[in-house]
Amino acid sequence: MKRITALLLAIMMVFALCACGGNSGEDESTKTFIMGIDPEYRPFSYMGDDGEYTGFDVEVCKAACDLLGWNFEVFGVNWDNKLIQLDAGECDCVWSGMTILDSMKDAGYVLSAPYFDNSQVIIVKEDSDIKSSADLKGKTVAVQLGTSGEAMLAEDGDQAKLAKTFKDLVTCDSFLKCFTELGGGSVDAVIVDKPVADAYAAENEGFVVLDELLGTEQYGIAFRSGDAELCAQMEDAVAQLVANGTYAKIAANYPDINPDNLILLAK
Repeated sequence: MKRITALLLAIMMVFALCACGGNSGEDESTKTFIMGIDPEYRPFSYMGDDGEYTGFDVEVCKAACDLLGWNFEVFGVNWDNKLIQLDAGECDCVWSGMTILDSMKDAGYVLSAPYFDNSQVIIVKEDSDIKSSADLKGKTVAVQLGTSGEAMLAEDGDQAKLAKTFKDLVTCDSFLKCFTELGGGSVDAVIVDKPVADAYAAENEGFVVLDELLGTEQYGIAFRSGDAELCAQMEDAVAQLVANGTYAKIAANYPDINPDNLILLAK
């Protein structure tokens, strides 16, 4: 009986070692890259009709991961807490129309080269009497938390004087909520990134994007401190997508993204 028991234990150990060896090989050869996005940031990142995340940024990242031979996953962040979630390891980067800020560089984050020139604009309802930023005096304006629009309107922001003319500045945790407040009449205007405003107005009747540009900025990808090599790998993969024409094909799927603003395509 002791011999039989010993033999059974030996066989079980062999199977266990084989199983561990197979899993180890898979883990070493295949990396899973987790992309952190704002899940309501059309046309850069959003939930498609099929229930899967899509958008310009999402498609580019997936194509880059395919080139690198990596598994690809998407993680929806709370935009106001995006860097906290990045630091916690919930995602490998934040890539979702994210503005490159000096404060992020000073805090030690690794930032990619810029890939898009963006502007802040005002979106209102079609019957609004607001025709320019000067007409925002005494009005209620909405902006998303954690965005460059919010930073621009802060006390030390580039448009602090403009913000002081508002009756009230309302902050929402997503652009979709900002637009919902606008549609319901709770706010008079929303200050938002131009491609996002254009996409929303194109898909929803009754809204107008004003021509005036309130500020300019550039989008980039944020990685944790110490992840310079990971950033370089992703930048190289995106450069390959530009070179082989995939980047331009993806951009063509999103008419609200002006190709003239895509820095990588302009090179």
